[in-house]
Amino acid sequence: MFGTKRGLIAAGVLVAGTSLLLAGCSSSASLSGGGTKTKPTSIVVGSANFSENVILADIYGQALAANGFKVSYKLNIGARAAYIPALESGEVNLIPEYSGSILDFLSKSATANSPSDVKAALDAALPKTLKALTPSAAADSDSLNVTADFAKTNNLKSISDLSNLSSVTVAANPEFQTRPDGIPGLQKVYGLTNLKFTAISDGGGLQTLAALQNGSVQVADIYSTTPFILTSNLVTLTDPKSLFASQEVVPIVSSSKVSAKLTSVLNKVSAALTTKDLLSLNGEVSGDSKTDPAVAAKNWLAKASLF
Repeated sequence: MFGTKRGLIAAGVLVAGTSLLLAGCSSSASLSGGGTKTKPTSIVVGSANFSENVILADIYGQALAANGFKVSYKLNIGARAAYIPALESGEVNLIPEYSGSILDFLSKSATANSPSDVKAALDAALPKTLKALTPSAAADSDSLNVTADFAKTNNLKSISDLSNLSSVTVAANPEFQTRPDGIPGLQKVYGLTNLKFTAISDGGGLQTLAALQNGSVQVADIYSTTPFILTSNLVTLTDPKSLFASQEVVPIVSSSKVSAKLTSVLNKVSAALTTKDLLSLNGEVSGDSKTDPAVAAKNWLAKASLF
């Protein structure tokens, strides 16, 4: 929502060969167990065209393949305007989504913000051909961050704690100054009357990080799965009043493909996945090591004992 990286311009469809990576996964790992042979259910897993979403598609797809599903991939499809029709037509059967953003796409009048309210509104907004499974605790959303030293000195844990400061300067994209969940929301929802604003047009990137670290600003709006939150030891302030709409990772699946087995596999993955995991995975893929998304996904599934 509000022009996040999940709204990138559509790119061409790329058919990935990730299924080759899974050739060694035997049917003995399947939730269905042994017994009579049945034709495996075919699932086409798709993704938007940014690396985090590709990683998530690989994670969900590999988990299904390890449990007896016949999985193929259509990755980097593009933006929602491209892949939602593909989902509805059955060309693609599963795409990892972000609850608040997909709700905004489907319902322009949506006002839900809390995780439970967003999920309920999403269930109501989805066409009958699609189903949202249980969301993960992992989320890629706007988040307010401070340095570890500033948090310790001022005993900051949540956005509410900012009210204890005489003055605080917030850095964010220019539109944050007028966005309903920007400065006006911080004033209305949290009662923060001590705010100053500095516009930095880099989407919570390295310029924003530099301003935070040199002390020219004290708080910065940064997407919650940006790798340098972890590598720079930033502290993300909790949002107990759900100012920022929930952006939990949620698998959107073709209703015709939903079964007890598929739901069980995907829900186990979602239950294990955390925002910290996404931070780490994004760092592996986008950082110096340049790990292939499929390899990063496979390693995470093994570490989480889901392989």
